[in-house]
Amino acid sequence: TQSSYVVHRDFSTPFNDTLQRHLQLYESNPSMSDPVASKSGFLCMYMKNHPDTLVAYVKYFGKVEDNVLTAEMSSIDSKGMTLLYKLKSGESKTIRVPFDPLLSKYEDVKPRLLGMKAEAQEGLGMLKTPQLTTFRLPPLALASALISLTYFYLFSPPSLGTTFLDIPVSTMDAFFSPAHAFRSATGFGLSFRTACTILGSLHAAETLYTWSLCRHFVKGTLATAAYIGGASIFGMPIWVDLKRRVQEKRIESVMKVE
Repeated sequence: TQSSYVVHRDFSTPFNDTLQRHLQLYESNPSMSDPVASKSGFLCMYMKNHPDTLVAYVKYFGKVEDNVLTAEMSSIDSKGMTLLYKLKSGESKTIRVPFDPLLSKYEDVKPRLLGMKAEAQEGLGMLKTPQLTTFRLPPLALASALISLTYFYLFSPPSLGTTFLDIPVSTMDAFFSPAHAFRSATGFGLSFRTACTILGSLHAAETLYTWSLCRHFVKGTLATAAYIGGASIFGMPIWVDLKRRVQEKRIESVMKVE
């Protein structure tokens, strides 16, 4: 679908390279309470060279369906940016685009603006949606599994007399006896059934969320099955890494265009 606004591009200075050089020049300046707001003037001035990016921000994040002729950034801080734009009708308006999550430091500006640019262009049909064809198991998933197993052993061991996969009751009781002693001494923890119910409910919700992400960003039955299976076992680390990979793909696409 053809875009409904005029695109103005500055081919003399690539967005990512020039912005990075300017960020480095300002690193030595003393920061105020908001590390981004203290550099708002510079960033607003720089973004005047990229009206196409600002128009994309306005139309996508501001959900503006009318024809946008021009747009400019009037301010930016760690919580979001304020954009001024002019419609084809001659009317001028202002919108506030929040950052989610918030920017924690000034160095976060470049990757966030690049990522938002790619997301906006993708949503407006100017850029293809990134597609992942492989599964990646993040190291955090294994660490999360180890923490969960440790918790279950110390705070939610199965009741005495429980057997599992034909393991003798005496063996199970001997293995979990230190855990029962620890729980008796501390008084902390939930019953094994309650802990399993809570964890299972959380992982079920995270599996559904991962499936929704796969519908948009993962191509291939095997990769999709791996992500859904991984989310059901490891939970949050799987979908967090999936979103991180999508963001990396978006930024990579923007850099190729630049």
